Amino acid sequence: MSLSAEVIQAGPRGGRLLRILGVGFGIAVGVGATIGAGILRTPGQVAGYMGTAELCLAIWLIGGLYALLCANSVVELATMLPRAGGWYVYAERAFGKRIGFVAGCCDWMNQTVGVAFVSVALGEFLAELFPGLKLQVTPAAIGALSVLGLLNLIGLKVGSRTQNLTSLLKALALVALVIGCFLIPTGEHSAHPAVTPAMHRSGLLLSSILAFQAVVVTYDAWYTPMYFAEEDENPTADLPRSMLGTVLSCMAIFLLINVALIHALGMEQLQSAKAPAGQAAMVAFGSYGRQIIQIISIVTVISCINATLLSAPRVLYGMARDGLLPSALAGTNQGGTPGWALSVGLAVSSAFILSGTLETLIAIDSVLIVSVYVFGFSSVLKLRQQEPRLPRPYKAWWYPWSTLCVLAISLAFLFGTVIGDLSHSLVTIILILLSYLASRRLVAGSGP
Repeated sequence: MSLSAEVIQAGPRGGRLLRILGVGFGIAVGVGATIGAGILRTPGQVAGYMGTAELCLAIWLIGGLYALLCANSVVELATMLPRAGGWYVYAERAFGKRIGFVAGCCDWMNQTVGVAFVSVALGEFLAELFPGLKLQVTPAAIGALSVLGLLNLIGLKVGSRTQNLTSLLKALALVALVIGCFLIPTGEHSAHPAVTPAMHRSGLLLSSILAFQAVVVTYDAWYTPMYFAEEDENPTADLPRSMLGTVLSCMAIFLLINVALIHALGMEQLQSAKAPAGQAAMVAFGSYGRQIIQIISIVTVISCINATLLSAPRVLYGMARDGLLPSALAGTNQGGTPGWALSVGLAVSSAFILSGTLETLIAIDSVLIVSVYVFGFSSVLKLRQQEPRLPRPYKAWWYPWSTLCVLAISLAFLFGTVIGDLSHSLVTIILILLSYLASRRLVAGSGP
């Protein structure tokens, strides 16, 4: 069946995906997944490392440029192989099904743990806004996750419209926060130099590395539009706009928020703030500030959860369609949603929430996040060498140096993450090795 058809046949093991998406959805799901609760908290941490407003804004800009170079390489893969499955698709084509299976497992686990963590954050925000829920954070988290899961289970149209709406509301809420911050008259804090934090005194290089790590984690999920390559009406034209547009939009929003927080709080107060957006809202909106920042936080994480519920099932779908997972996971309902794959993800995320081990899971997950980057950038290099004649509607700028640069940075991140938290990293490495060993039997059973 032609790629230009409205409906795509999934394969002998699955159902159908609907080709009904475009650039607007791509940017909405990308921004929705990328801009989470992190940007409401991370600016204080980054300001503490960098010490001055100029250095603080510079590191956010550099982080955005890094994400842009990353997107530049991944867009080549997404337009060359516009199939559902995310990082799995690229690693499988470049290195075979066993490595592809490991990449897919890392990707899916990253998203499943992430959606559980953000759901708990949503439960906490709801409990702050409605004090009657203070002892019901876990049920509130699972309830909210279930409602969003049911909306997505109805079909792609409902899920995508939910994403468009929540991403729009998130953008408007953050713009309102920025405007409120800029309406604050410059106070006495601007007259005092920022206190140089202890970490900054230890050296600008170390401080910059630590700040850069926090910034890059905040930018993570810029690649989300690639999961819907098979459902985009014109992936060749739309994916570059969606993915690069996501990064540029997030860069603009992150820089604006940081400038606004510096204006509202001043560097000295920002450096010590654990929840800088909340403090700025209290200054900007007075007695209503607490409720306003809670509403902004709720809208922000709802959009993030919905984006992940849309993308994660496509990973299992792609792997199941190739015979690496039960064929039921490659089935879709009439609305174009991989229903069983979504249901499995909801069940696992709910189990993570109930387990009470989310902090440990997030620590383990940090290695998985960087691992999928390494799989992706290595695939760009391998496929350029292995299949030079494969049609590439979009080619990475400044290849191979741009791809080598982001691969080197990702490997350095991976090494730093492992060394920085050796105990959790060893657990993650063991899980990755087990998935590789499990892939032998699965690949043998999947056929050629």
